[in-house]
Amino acid sequence: MIYFDNGATTFPKPPAVVRAVSSAMQNYGANPGRSGHKMSLKASEIIFNCRENAAALFGVESPERIIFTDNCTTALNTVIKGLLKSGDHAVISSLEHNAVARPLEYLKRSGVSFSVARVFEGDDEATIESFRNAIRNNTKLVVCTAASNVFGIRPPVERIAALCRIYNILFCVDAAQSAGVVPINMGESGIDFLCAPGHKGLYGPMGTGILAVNSDILPESLTQGGTGSMSSSLEQPETLPDRYESGTPNLPGIAGLNAGLRFVMERGEGQILRIETAKAQRLYDGLASMRDVVLYTERPQITTHVPVISFNVRGHDSEQIASLFNDRFNIAVRAGLHCAPMAHKSFGTEEQGTVRAVMSVYTKPAQIDYFLLSLKKIINLLPKKVAIEQ
Repeated sequence: MIYFDNGATTFPKPPAVVRAVSSAMQNYGANPGRSGHKMSLKASEIIFNCRENAAALFGVESPERIIFTDNCTTALNTVIKGLLKSGDHAVISSLEHNAVARPLEYLKRSGVSFSVARVFEGDDEATIESFRNAIRNNTKLVVCTAASNVFGIRPPVERIAALCRIYNILFCVDAAQSAGVVPINMGESGIDFLCAPGHKGLYGPMGTGILAVNSDILPESLTQGGTGSMSSSLEQPETLPDRYESGTPNLPGIAGLNAGLRFVMERGEGQILRIETAKAQRLYDGLASMRDVVLYTERPQITTHVPVISFNVRGHDSEQIASLFNDRFNIAVRAGLHCAPMAHKSFGTEEQGTVRAVMSVYTKPAQIDYFLLSLKKIINLLPKKVAIEQ
């Protein structure tokens, strides 16, 4: 299968990631931090090394401030639910995923409120002003995606971080589509919390995620239990990372994530972004040349977008197009709302969704050309319909 669904999870994974997962299962599959024997110590060493690499990649001052989670959603829930209490207010962007919107909607029943700041593509000044206008006296937290998972647009998160510093508000970044692609330095930018999946741009296994902490104000933990430390106390440890890491960690997944981090660090996020953006531009230009294709954003640039392309074929449902890609041409794309109805509402695509194609370092130019040729054939196969309102 030709794979353009890297926004959901990257595939294929680097061979080193596969080897690392296998080695963890075969050679040092003991419980880290729970015993003093050689296998347990080796497992602990791998986990700590992964913390070190993640801290270096994201500009975090110490490895202990890297928290391993099941996924990016768990990290976001930890920040949102762990910080906000009755009477608090939050601000989010108009491009947010349900991993941000749903926890906040859930917290409404507890007296938490939130506002939505519009992101203006290509106009950072208007975006910043939108965030500024959404801030209230009781605003405690701002959450913003670093890049839309639907349209690839990058809000100016560094400037939003600076705005939050002025108003003494905590700032959390959802890096689901940017971690491993867009360079992020939390120490320099002033981002308080960064949430990232391990299985997307970091090329690790599914079931891994990271919460990076750059604040002395800490969310409450969503879970309590055994941490392998302070076992004589019934109170959850306050020290990081134990405060948030109860229960046996996903050693094979973290070992694979560590290999994925090294893969990204060896190539450099800036280089990855340049390579993938060139591929996205090749696809975008080909789509723009087709009369029946509707595109929703400007041509992707390395300063304003990540390599995510959303489009529709005029007059036809996105799910129908994705099905034809799969059934007729063995091409994997995602269609629909991509768990981000707020983003679709911003672009008027909430009824039909979009077809989404996302590049990775493994996407080949010949695959992009085949994608475009296949879409031309799909369009010729489709019955003519009255266009859906765009």
